[in-house]
Amino acid sequence: MFYEPKNGHGLPHNPFNAIVTPRPIGWISTRGSDGSENLAPYSFFNAVAYVPPQVMFASTSAKPDRGDTKDTVANIRDTGVFCVNIVESAARDVMNATAGPWPKDVDEFDLAQLPRTNCSTIACSRVTDAPASLECEVVDIHKIRGAENFLVVGEVTGVHLRDDCLVDGIFDVTRFKPLARLGYRDYSVVDNVFTLKRPGE
Repeated sequence: MFYEPKNGHGLPHNPFNAIVTPRPIGWISTRGSDGSENLAPYSFFNAVAYVPPQVMFASTSAKPDRGDTKDTVANIRDTGVFCVNIVESAARDVMNATAGPWPKDVDEFDLAQLPRTNCSTIACSRVTDAPASLECEVVDIHKIRGAENFLVVGEVTGVHLRDDCLVDGIFDVTRFKPLARLGYRDYSVVDNVFTLKRPGE
């Protein structure tokens, strides 16, 4: 099968998200300039650089009460900071609860009954029990093709690691089993890890 996206795929559901998998989930917390807080998951998320450490995520839809975007990007425009919380498999249901198109005055920490803690380097909350949280200052917000598509790049200014996930100095993902996004409404869990050495190592 071959198709050009501009002409449609002819399938019952769009296969694009099922092709680019698995994708890590950035559970992104933000605080607006008015002090309101938001927490939402984004599966167009990844790390993009080591030095300085940087991450990116993309927001691809909008809400009527936020104009051309959603609460997360609107808050980041206001304050210039955000926090990426890593999602463990045990948090799948509460993460999913925060994914709804809630009005901007709904605080998803309260909605999902999630404990929060103030970040150390930025004015924002993080998910207290997340396996890891990355505090970020915005590097840039890029408008990309599509009416509601924005790419946000942030520099990591602070890293929180949950103590039980550190084993002999290694951040061990099998201790919390990261949740990964697949296509359609599907997810997966990372619970099997193997090591490969690069040529010449």
